[in-house]
Amino acid sequence: MQVKSRHHLRSDDVNEVESAVSEQLGVELDGDAYELVELDGSEFDLVLVDGKPHICYVDDEPFLTVAGANAHEVTRRAVTVDAGAISFVSGGADVMRPGIVEADSDIAEGDLVVIVEETHGKALAIGRALTNGDDMVGDSGKVVESLHHVGDDLYEFRV
Repeated sequence: MQVKSRHHLRSDDVNEVESAVSEQLGVELDGDAYELVELDGSEFDLVLVDGKPHICYVDDEPFLTVAGANAHEVTRRAVTVDAGAISFVSGGADVMRPGIVEADSDIAEGDLVVIVEETHGKALAIGRALTNGDDMVGDSGKVVESLHHVGDDLYEFRV
């Protein structure tokens, strides 16, 4: 991935990003500098918060990256997976019902979600819910499409 352009966000754009992340995930960002980084060869654009790639745009919607989710305490839209699912989810696999131990009941089909592991609460991936949170725990079926995960190009991106 190559940087196509990089510039500071205007205050109204910063407010939009902060509001979206607060409403979606219960995370209050408190950065001093916000820069938009447009990337060639990626479906995502990044927002650097104080120089760290903590926000990405997914379909024009600002959301935390895996690094951002690990830097902040996510209180909403979390899907928790068991130890057996960690290697699969970390490798980019979609999330299947049998690996889920808990999901936020407020998740709606189509929402962006943070996938965390149950032991330490560390974020492993960002995905799109394929069903409501109340319907995620069960015996079979894919329930979250993986969009960004530990070790992918976006995770490894350095400014």
